[in-house]
Amino acid sequence: MAMTLRLSDAESDALRRRAEQESRSMQDIARQAVREYIETHSRAELLGQVLDRELPRYAEALERLGQ
Repeated sequence: MAMTLRLSDAESDALRRRAEQESRSMQDIARQAVREYIETHSRAELLGQVLDRELPRYAEALERLGQ
């Protein structure tokens, strides 16, 4: 699926400089950033779900450890 990404002049300049430094295309770097964002937030979401499910089970022990 194609899309248009609108960046500010500063963002575009920073992306262009990074692409030049890495000898990569701006598109390649932007796509990698999107993948990393999704992966990072997916992991954080999964961790939050696990903690929400498991912490109540250990609430009493955690409370005692905190004393």
